[in-house]
Amino acid sequence: MNKVILMGRLTRDPEVRYSQGESSLAIARYSLAVDRRFNRNNQDGQTADFINCVAFGKSGEFAEKYFKKGTKIAVTGRIQTGSYTNKEGQKVYTTEVVVEDQEFAESKNANGGNAGFSGSSPAPSFDAPSNNGSGDGFINLPDGIDEELPFN
Repeated sequence: MNKVILMGRLTRDPEVRYSQGESSLAIARYSLAVDRRFNRNNQDGQTADFINCVAFGKSGEFAEKYFKKGTKIAVTGRIQTGSYTNKEGQKVYTTEVVVEDQEFAESKNANGGNAGFSGSSPAPSFDAPSNNGSGDGFINLPDGIDEELPFN
């Protein structure tokens, strides 16, 4: 099984290109800085790994529109390796994550407004429960709201 789950911050804005042909396909490339969980015998002082990702089609278009440098995202996908010969005739090996799913890992406000996403309507907000209630942590709903709930 080839399955990868990552959470990290974009090191730069995604680089997006479109394929040639009748139906062009968005190809977004970006790099994630993923913190290392443990720091055992870390000789070079590096605390993060920088992982190249590539997203195709609608995922690529989404990355182009909403992802910006510093945005914290979660990615699932698969590892793909490859190789090519560079201009000097040397063989270069590549490893990248082919993105199957990607999503924001924090709210826009948590990153100082740098997440790049602005929905058409704000998320619903609820007042914090006051201490004069039962103290069970649940919000007190007004009477008569039962008809508006989508379940019984």
